[in-house]
Amino acid sequence: MSLIHRPRRLRRTESIRAMVRETRLSPDNLVYPLFVCEGEGVRRKIESMPDCFNLSIDELVTEVEAARQDGLRSIILFGLPDEKDGTGSQAYAEDGIVQLAIRAVKRAVKDVTVIADNCLCEYTDHGHCGVLDGDEVLNDPTLDLLARTAVSQAEAGADIIAPSNMMDGFVEAIREALDQSGFEHVPIMSYAVKYASGFYGPFREAAQSAPQFGDRRGYQMDPANAREALKEAALDLEEGADILMVKPALAYLDIIRALHERFDLPIAAYQVSGEYAMIKAASRLGWVDEERVAMETLIAIKRAGADIILSYYARDIARRLA
Repeated sequence: MSLIHRPRRLRRTESIRAMVRETRLSPDNLVYPLFVCEGEGVRRKIESMPDCFNLSIDELVTEVEAARQDGLRSIILFGLPDEKDGTGSQAYAEDGIVQLAIRAVKRAVKDVTVIADNCLCEYTDHGHCGVLDGDEVLNDPTLDLLARTAVSQAEAGADIIAPSNMMDGFVEAIREALDQSGFEHVPIMSYAVKYASGFYGPFREAAQSAPQFGDRRGYQMDPANAREALKEAALDLEEGADILMVKPALAYLDIIRALHERFDLPIAAYQVSGEYAMIKAASRLGWVDEERVAMETLIAIKRAGADIILSYYARDIARRLA
């Protein structure tokens, strides 16, 4: 009689399944993205991202305090200034919306890691991620502004700087500026592999950052390319990145796995607004179980090799894990 292999033995009960589970999520590995805007008492719904809001600083602090109680330790901030201009000057202003928000959060919530997204698209009146010459986004002049932004964010108390605009040499420029300003201890979480994706649509409503003309394919990556992702990540590592990010996550699980296998740095992945919105929409139509699918997608991202996951579901998942 031949031996029958019976893998189902280890699936019989929840306690057995939990005991042998290979991939585990923890609130410690989740980052909660938040949008901070001007004003007071503002908690404005983002229509394309149900249960997400544009928050004034006072409401932001309340949200971070509640998230911390739910077990989350890390947030990333995106700013919505009232005034925009051609060079995104509010991104690096001492009294910029994100700088003020960082100070407020650090005063009110002591045990939280504040990550500052470093880009210009939310702050420019044209919606592109850098300085323009006609319709062309200029690389090197933009680096100077990103470096100024990073230093101002670090001065405000940001624990990690997360540059996201995909200019060539952006990590090196920011690392040098931070080091020269006495912030050599501040890590850089680079959006090393950021694709020109259709999944960003809801974010552009949330952050009011849609480009006024053209698109970002001239500086964000072509979704068809995988080897290029390894090149981009290697360059950011060489320039001083401490963490490498892949964005979006679900459509690029193969890229997450490739970076995980190639590099020794922590790998982050961003479950972006479109991924979140699709789950929300399908669940509201009764087509999927939202809680189950949200958890399943995050487990898939973790299983692919992500050490850190940025997700709008972070607070909900932290509550569930607790």
